[in-house]
Amino acid sequence: MTALRAWPRSPTLRDAALAAVLLAICVLVNAPNAIVGNTAGTPVAGQDAQLALWWAATALGASGVALRRRWPLPMLAACVLAVGVHVAEAAPLMIIDLSVLVLLCTVATRYPRLISLAALTCVLLLTTGWSLYGERPLPGPAEVLSTGPGLGSPSGPKEVMRVHHQASADIWSGLSVLGSALIASWAIGSGARSRRAYLDELHAHARDLERERDQQAALAVAAERARISRELHDVVAHGLSLMVIQAQGGAAALDNDPAGTRTALDTIVSTGRASLADMRRVLAAVGEVDDAWHPQPGLAHLPTLLVQVNEAGTPVRLHVEGSPVPLPTTMDLSAYRIVQESLTNTMKHAGTGATASVVLTYRDTEIGIEISDTGCGRATITDGGNGLRGMRERVKLLGGTFAAGPEPRGGFTVRAALPIQGPAA
Repeated sequence: MTALRAWPRSPTLRDAALAAVLLAICVLVNAPNAIVGNTAGTPVAGQDAQLALWWAATALGASGVALRRRWPLPMLAACVLAVGVHVAEAAPLMIIDLSVLVLLCTVATRYPRLISLAALTCVLLLTTGWSLYGERPLPGPAEVLSTGPGLGSPSGPKEVMRVHHQASADIWSGLSVLGSALIASWAIGSGARSRRAYLDELHAHARDLERERDQQAALAVAAERARISRELHDVVAHGLSLMVIQAQGGAAALDNDPAGTRTALDTIVSTGRASLADMRRVLAAVGEVDDAWHPQPGLAHLPTLLVQVNEAGTPVRLHVEGSPVPLPTTMDLSAYRIVQESLTNTMKHAGTGATASVVLTYRDTEIGIEISDTGCGRATITDGGNGLRGMRERVKLLGGTFAAGPEPRGGFTVRAALPIQGPAA
């Protein structure tokens, strides 16, 4: 059933149907047997042979129309040859001879303009050459039927001259009509080719835009995923580090200092709640939780962060140089996360007895952030870690500078500089 439904859309089938329609109209309207059989100057004994030759040329022209999409140029040559046979035996031009126009239009549609123009030129030269060589216009059905042996024969010099002038006028009139038809057919095909090329270009441009849109969407998704990953890592890593350290301290003091254990448990509960609230704020940014109106943490929240770190057993002090200025929300959050992640790494890797310091330096064009500790400064904190990579990405997005590494005398230092606008003049 699918194959049967696809048949009407088959180009080969449509071309065969066009050839059959041209042939049927020619038989019904032009009556080839009557017209060709009454061609002027044809002996009665040769009418059957002439008809057979005409039908053979006609079959060649119909075949050219049926196969025009598969071999356009060869089929154009076949149709021109068929019309040439018709004209050579003094047969008139009929409906089937429109096959030349159909093939010329097909060539102009399927081939580049230079090739189709060459084909048009060849056909025009052949038409002009035949008309001038034979000194008569290409015959039509009316001329053939009105002219016969012994009918309309010129007599006298004046009559011959009149016939000669009339023939010359008919030649140029016929050439202008045929030439116009051939040029119009070529123009239709060339226009169809240009329109198809334009539509193909539009479709290609649309596909490029769609591909670019998909790439932009993929990049946006990847950037958002990276941002959420950094936020979740900073929030979860800091909170869990505090909770683990407090749990270890509470377990150590469980037998000897129940009050200290209770304090550690209270700290674990408050830290877990705070981390959960931070996670909800991160997810709210992507619409997962309806809590987007909760303010994001910034440098103003550093005292609370330092209290948590001190309570976890890592002494830390804060030193501010210069006059603090309000920062954009994104920069304020990034600065806070850098300090938070650095202190988290200190608690995890610096070892027992290590201390830390945070220095904020406000300058005219930037804010400097330095977090250092007195720990062992082990090289286990490398660029492959999510913490340092997340801090470096934050600083890069803001157009700042970032450096982190162990100190020669021990300890580990993180330095970042974030650009800010200078003071108003």
